[in-house]
Amino acid sequence: MRLPQWAGALAVKAALFITVMCCALAALLGALVHVSVTNQTVGEARDLALARLVDATEAYEAGDPLPPGAGVDPEELPGALRELAADGQRGTMVAGHQGRPTMWAAGPAEGGHALAVAVDYAQQARTIDGLDRAIVGSSALAIGATLLVGAFAVTRVTRRLHATARVARRISAGDLDARVHDRRAEDPGRPQDEVAAVAAALDSMAASLQGKLLAEQRFTADVAHELRTPLTGLHAAAELLPPGRPTELVRDRVAALRTLTEDLLEISRLDTGRERLELDSEELGALARRVVGASGTDTEVRLVRDARVETDRRRLERVLGNLVANAHRHGRAPVVLTVDGPVVTVRDHGDGYPEYLVAHGPQRFRTEGGARGHGLGLTIALGQAEVLGARLEFGNAPDGGAVATLRLPRTPPGRAAEGPGDAG
Repeated sequence: MRLPQWAGALAVKAALFITVMCCALAALLGALVHVSVTNQTVGEARDLALARLVDATEAYEAGDPLPPGAGVDPEELPGALRELAADGQRGTMVAGHQGRPTMWAAGPAEGGHALAVAVDYAQQARTIDGLDRAIVGSSALAIGATLLVGAFAVTRVTRRLHATARVARRISAGDLDARVHDRRAEDPGRPQDEVAAVAAALDSMAASLQGKLLAEQRFTADVAHELRTPLTGLHAAAELLPPGRPTELVRDRVAALRTLTEDLLEISRLDTGRERLELDSEELGALARRVVGASGTDTEVRLVRDARVETDRRRLERVLGNLVANAHRHGRAPVVLTVDGPVVTVRDHGDGYPEYLVAHGPQRFRTEGGARGHGLGLTIALGQAEVLGARLEFGNAPDGGAVATLRLPRTPPGRAAEGPGDAG
């Protein structure tokens, strides 16, 4: 049997704890009631048996006939009582007599004999047995009811914890609009508990993080837009400079700054999440060769298994072009682009990706090891891949070199949301 998602270790442990505590409490109370009632019942039967033994002793000493149930050395008298009477003492014991529970009372008689009285103990035995059954039944009922109530209370808490964990996972995956909205946390009039405090803290953290990211995105977009106008004038002015080495350096730096600005604008558009696909059917092999040809680099294209995919050609070319350019800029030859069905890999033979990039993905404006660049190329590639509904993974080959793997979806995101009647 598979437990529900909310029934984690906490719910199981709580149920076991409640069950054990209920069983222990029921056993303790049942034992106390059993001992108390048994002692009272046995005491009453013993007093009755000793009283009849006194009457039988008086009749025996007076030479009168013994009352019913009394006798000297009866055959079924327990041996322990017989020895006790032979020593001149009186005692009682519950034992069998003619197949029925009997309270025996015995005392000394002349000649070392034992005078004994048998009192029927069947009714008292049935009373104790009935009490034991009632204790067991009521204990089982109480344990079941307590377990149900406890399980209901615990599962309410675990469901809330599970909902909080699910929202935390959504936030970590990039969904900054996700919120727990715990009812206790949102209603100050209700008593607050630890789960409500955690949910409120998570919602507050998500709102703060979202605000900071939105501010960063707005800043990036504003800076890129503000730079476009002066860069356009700077580019025009650079074209008017006389030929020479200083002019080439100025034009090169202006071109780099212009590329950086365009990259920032593209990242700001990707950050908004409002990019739309222009789908078309493309042969991956031919598209890969076009990308390598347009890059002007010495990149080997290996076609293991060609595939026709429905995707946005411009965005896919942008992803592959950035991966190829990054491999040549930061890696070493040979650089190989491999097409194996809907999976495209770009590998170089350099030092590989930094550890932070493999673990957490590319981060804008972060490079390590003295590498040149702003970390925007791979960031754009990852953002465009997400728009395509593809999965872009970064890793290092065992024998050295960086490996970027692009897994294209079988169905583009724009078509996956369409119903049967939407196509036309």
